[in-house]
Amino acid sequence: MAQYTQVELLTLSGPEFRRVSTAPPRLPTEDEIPVIDLGAIDGDLEARKNIAAQVKAAAESTGFFYIKNHGIPEALIEKALENAKTFFNQTDEQKDLVSHKRFKHFNGYHGVGSTQVNKRETKDRKETFSLRYNPTNDPTIDDPTPFLTNERYTYSDDDTLWQGTSHITEFKETTIKFWQTRLTLARKMIRIFALALDMPENYFDDVTTNPGADGLYVHYPGSAEPVPLNAETDVGIGSHTDIQCVTLLWQDMSGGLQVLSASDEWLDARPIAGTLVVNIGDFLQRLSNNRFKSTVHRVYNRQTTSRYSMPFFLGFNPDSVCRVVPTCVDEEHPALYEPVSCGKWHRDRLALSQGRTIAA
Repeated sequence: MAQYTQVELLTLSGPEFRRVSTAPPRLPTEDEIPVIDLGAIDGDLEARKNIAAQVKAAAESTGFFYIKNHGIPEALIEKALENAKTFFNQTDEQKDLVSHKRFKHFNGYHGVGSTQVNKRETKDRKETFSLRYNPTNDPTIDDPTPFLTNERYTYSDDDTLWQGTSHITEFKETTIKFWQTRLTLARKMIRIFALALDMPENYFDDVTTNPGADGLYVHYPGSAEPVPLNAETDVGIGSHTDIQCVTLLWQDMSGGLQVLSASDEWLDARPIAGTLVVNIGDFLQRLSNNRFKSTVHRVYNRQTTSRYSMPFFLGFNPDSVCRVVPTCVDEEHPALYEPVSCGKWHRDRLALSQGRTIAA
């Protein structure tokens, strides 16, 4: 007989609980986490509508899917990975040159055990380097001055990041280029999501001109010896849902990503060469009036070798106020959420996840 426990998630309205099977993770079916081909994403509108139909089915099911033919060169991915490995192989003193404590906006370096995304589980056994949105790096912005001089906008101190990593060959150039290519892809995906919500594909264009866009390098250290599947061990990153609209994830071939299915079972979202994992975040679930699913997931590294991943999180312009999409509301389905500032939503959720006081 199936047995269940529960996971507790922190939300801005208080804790939420999800039922979870105690059975070991199983492989997903093709419908639960499908592979979607983006080869025609730059084609005609009908081609994108066909992609959107597949994305819609995945978004309304588990909220996770793989994408192939995504347009990011493998050579660039490999170069970014090598830079990530070089960065994490440094001494603590070298990594602390870009410690998050030197910044106000969550970018920079976080050490192993410095975060705990789920307060009912262990501290996260990972370390990260993050690059947040800066209009100077945005390939669609010719002159970033109006953004940089507007007091409504606050951006990370990229100069400090690059000064603290200048001894790593091409670290700045590669990290920015990889961030830019993922931003371009994420903007294309947001257009696909607009079509999936039966809206014009440019529906979200005005709120992705200077969006929340965080690119991370993540390192999960290996264990002293292999950890059996059902043995207790510290979680790499605890059970959680993502904050923003959409996540693009490159993961190495180590495995370890687990996704909670609609039937409350853990799915083993194994890496597939040449693909990225895409998943829905809480903000897009909110805008879709809960049609699209922001699904609980976690990571374990039970191997003796390191695991590396490179996620990219896309949100909307911090000064925009977003509301439930009109096509997701009718007499039988009233809007479940009030309009909300995208920037405040992101700041408050980050503060909650890091145990800090939420600003009024």
